[in-house]
Amino acid sequence: MSLLVLAIAMLAASLLCVLRAGLRRLPAPAAAPAALAIVVVSALAITAACIGLLPWAEGAGLFPDDGARGLLMRAGLISAIVGALMLRYLYLQQQWRAQIEAVANARFKTLQARIRPHFLFNSMNTIASLTQTNPRLAEEVVEDLADLFRASLASDDCTSLGEEIELSRRYLHIEAQRLGERIHVVWDVADLPTEARVPPLILQPLVENAVYHGIQPSTEPGEVQIVGRYRRGTVNLSIRNTLPRQTSETGRHKGNGMALENVSQRMEAMFPGATRVSRSLVDGDYVVRLAFPYPWRQ
Repeated sequence: MSLLVLAIAMLAASLLCVLRAGLRRLPAPAAAPAALAIVVVSALAITAACIGLLPWAEGAGLFPDDGARGLLMRAGLISAIVGALMLRYLYLQQQWRAQIEAVANARFKTLQARIRPHFLFNSMNTIASLTQTNPRLAEEVVEDLADLFRASLASDDCTSLGEEIELSRRYLHIEAQRLGERIHVVWDVADLPTEARVPPLILQPLVENAVYHGIQPSTEPGEVQIVGRYRRGTVNLSIRNTLPRQTSETGRHKGNGMALENVSQRMEAMFPGATRVSRSLVDGDYVVRLAFPYPWRQ
């Protein structure tokens, strides 16, 4: 009986995988009964095959008291009940994922609409001063700022990792004109697959927080490191920034909460169960780490 149940489960799972593309094209009210019918038909087919292949089974007492017909009825009924419970579980899981995506999208829209006023004003002041001393550099900063606003207003569901890195470079280029020698940026991302698809605005907000909470409040020069590695089908990114002396000594750091939570939820929505977003203090520095699979096959 254990082998019978295993054979039914394997055949039903295989048929559902093979027919998955067709089931996805059906509306939910039609797809659910179709999937349940596949499970029941698999149970009846396996049971009937066992009855045909094992004519001695009835004499050996492997059938219920009502014989082969009773076994067929029991297999069909039990598989229908188990299949219905499994479909109910999958439906609840799908609803849960849809809710996570809705919350993540809502937070993303909030993030899109939120360009820190102080950053805009500081950028405009930087551009105004550069127009007198270095007009060519002022033009570059204007182009960088335009790209940042263009990305914040875009409605795309995903972008490439290369575009995210370029957007962060442009942001840091603007901040470098304002902070001067107070900020030192280290890029080590040559190993990354730039064509990997990611949610938009996952790197720039974390880099912005690294500057806003780590470099700007400090009276001493600070450093921001963006390091990326691609190993065994996983992209690993880390954003590390020094902290003001008083913050690193106490080990307490406030900030990055909204941006980190937003990034975490949108990464989970795009790579369910296959992504990691974490933060920690390492040798007095604040580090945010992202990890996600590439290529991604759901």
